[in-house]
Amino acid sequence: MASSRLSFGVLTFLPALILALLMPSAVHAQSPASAPAPTSDGTAIDQGIAYVLMFLALVLTYLIHSADVSGF
Repeated sequence: MASSRLSFGVLTFLPALILALLMPSAVHAQSPASAPAPTSDGTAIDQGIAYVLMFLALVLTYLIHSADVSGF
């Protein structure tokens, strides 16, 4: 039982060690060009306003429904 755990540990650790040693060289071999600065064309603002309005409608619907059920 102990030998199977030991062999499992070695088989798990050894490939991870090899990959850790090889991957940094592969990452630094290709350095992509930096991305251009993001620009906003107003769609993010419109989407944010839409989310706020949808959340407000959800809250109002919940409040109206709970008031209807409780019998106010």
